[in-house]
Amino acid sequence: MGLFTLFSVLIIVVSILLILVVLVQNSKGGGLAANFSASNQMLGVRKTADFLEKATWTLAASLLALSLLASASIPRGSEEQRSRIQDQIDRAIDPTQVPNLPTALPVQGAGEGTEDNN
Repeated sequence: MGLFTLFSVLIIVVSILLILVVLVQNSKGGGLAANFSASNQMLGVRKTADFLEKATWTLAASLLALSLLASASIPRGSEEQRSRIQDQIDRAIDPTQVPNLPTALPVQGAGEGTEDNN
């Protein structure tokens, strides 16, 4: 598996996780954190909101980093393909090297014989 393919799969996984984490949050402070009523629990309202915020920032940063790495690892044209193009350029016909073949030219006196000179 190529490096670009690996980064692409990781980007998809991180994107799905980021979507889920954002959907769990509520812009008014509710969401998953609203289900916990006791503030002294280990994952209470404040702890859950902090966790979701940290998870969002971490996933966003990892998505950015993976995108940069994926763009750096895009497979470029191999040397073999470049040599094929260079071979086609080398085999191209140079217009100055094409031989000048003779063509049939009309005879200049042919048009004069069609008139009646009686």
